[in-house]
Amino acid sequence: MGRVQDKVAIVTGAASNPGLGYATAVALAGEGARVVATDLDAAGAERCAEAIRRAGGKALALGQDVTSEADWNNVIDHTLDAYGCLDVLVNNAGIAVLRRLEDMTLADWNRQIEVNLTSVFLGCKAALAPMRAAGGGSIINLSSVAGLVGMATCTAYGAAKGGVRIMSKSVAVEGAADNIRCNSVHPGVIWTNMQAQATGLSEPQPVAPERVPMGRMGEPQDIANCVLYLASDESNYVSGAEFTVDAGMTTQ
Repeated sequence: MGRVQDKVAIVTGAASNPGLGYATAVALAGEGARVVATDLDAAGAERCAEAIRRAGGKALALGQDVTSEADWNNVIDHTLDAYGCLDVLVNNAGIAVLRRLEDMTLADWNRQIEVNLTSVFLGCKAALAPMRAAGGGSIINLSSVAGLVGMATCTAYGAAKGGVRIMSKSVAVEGAADNIRCNSVHPGVIWTNMQAQATGLSEPQPVAPERVPMGRMGEPQDIANCVLYLASDESNYVSGAEFTVDAGMTTQ
């Protein structure tokens, strides 16, 4: 207990359960963080915050369109008003529109770049000043294995997630002088509501070892555990790195 005691953390895309943002917000709060859970689904974000409070943690919920700079400014202002500082930002919100290139419209492409990449730019930019004022901080950006290797139907999604990967390294370089760390996390096949929607499955399924050597889907907690490490002082010398949590998927 207490690995991120009293740190203030914003987690975007925290409404969906099972989901990476929800699991991450709960995990951070369970280790002592004061959490701001945000989502376009404000009611869902509130359910996440309420679950944290019922468990004895501290959390507030805010509705947020992560593609809106005004919304980002509002979230930062509310966070500082409520908790006085910002130590951790988890840029988790994202969408997946998986279509082959010839079937993808320009609107499909633009929307995925906007939600999955531009939103991370806006979040990182908004977090720098309050983290600098706090004496440092940790930015954790959710990318994907699709940002590391080519995958069919992932042209736009992979382009955005690849952009998140390299952006995180640049943010790490720029933030280093102010003790602001930035790392990316690359989930593999994780069972979430977004995974269910993308695949049409109703429950987790085994995965062929030729695709995932460990032969199974991961759980949101697997990602939350990695984010928790990067949010904590245990990783105080870790910046500009990429953490692949994929049961060996990208080793072959």
